[in-house]
Amino acid sequence: MLVDENLSMTRQFALADQKANHILGCIKSSTASRLREGILPFCSALVRPHLKYCIQFWSPHHRKDMNLLEWVQRRATKIIRGLEPLSYEERLRKLGLFSLEKRRLWGDLIASFQYLKGASKKAGKGLFTRACRDRRRGNSFKLKEGRFRSDIRNKFFTMWAVRHWNRLPREGVNVPSLEVFKARLDGALNNLV
Repeated sequence: MLVDENLSMTRQFALADQKANHILGCIKSSTASRLREGILPFCSALVRPHLKYCIQFWSPHHRKDMNLLEWVQRRATKIIRGLEPLSYEERLRKLGLFSLEKRRLWGDLIASFQYLKGASKKAGKGLFTRACRDRRRGNSFKLKEGRFRSDIRNKFFTMWAVRHWNRLPREGVNVPSLEVFKARLDGALNNLV
């Protein structure tokens, strides 16, 4: 992890972008087939890990940093034959992928579920506070959002995840297992961000 004296992660974003672009260039120059079945597995196995390594720690919040990382996935989807003229969103839809921002949110909500209901239930009790509301709208497992004077605290995992967790539908949160939660989260994410 690269952090400068101002606790800025800009160097980390640049390094992740550089490594992922380098590997993407190698994939592009060394594969003969530009078909989905040839490119997508390579990108998933070799490029994406550089874009999401320790992402919960250095999660990008500024648009310029998010765009820097998203640009790599844009290039990767544009390599695939037949998808070149489509917009980025249409390419993602055809490939069945999420943008990197939605993937980060997906991972954060799964981690929140595990803290609250899964294997890390004891650790989750100190991490999140359940809201005492008897509203009939939304999910019945709402979490309490803290209020802080400083805006920087809103970027922390516990604040970011709570805001989106509370927006999940009732049938997405009240599930018995992680597998069911993941399946319902995929459908809910299309309407969330």
